[in-house]
Amino acid sequence: MKTMQQGWLSNWLVKHEVVHRSLGFDHRGIETLQIKAGDWDSIAVILYVYGYDYLRSQCSYDVAPGGSLGSVHHLTRIQYGIDNPEEVCIKVFAQKDNPRIPSVFSIRRSADFQERESYDMVGISYDNHPRLKRILMPESWIGWPLRKDYITPNFYEIQDAH
Repeated sequence: MKTMQQGWLSNWLVKHEVVHRSLGFDHRGIETLQIKAGDWDSIAVILYVYGYDYLRSQCSYDVAPGGSLGSVHHLTRIQYGIDNPEEVCIKVFAQKDNPRIPSVFSIRRSADFQERESYDMVGISYDNHPRLKRILMPESWIGWPLRKDYITPNFYEIQDAH
């Protein structure tokens, strides 16, 4: 039986009794963790204090029809020079019937457009985001275009209804 190697963050969370799930390491050796939505805001602050103050990217995706939505955060720390950055990947999941995740905008201003895009495309509401509104689709758009269970209205049916 193969045991999964844990990185420093997973070990730290275990030591402090924070429930999480280690998803291992990606092909570049970046530790990936699954965090409960209710713990995300405090873990985001902890990572910021430990020097992970650069939000390299944030995206979201539809895990499966009828299932959950995922919000993925790649956080970087540049402690030992630009040529040797350290990175962690945090995945936070929310159920489709009430997709709410705490916003990290208050500690990472760069999350502004990224969280708004995730809201716009898959419908994740980022709690305490000061300007959570559509950024790519028109305000009048109904639904979430990148959800697997979203059906794009047929253009011709819309025209016939008028």
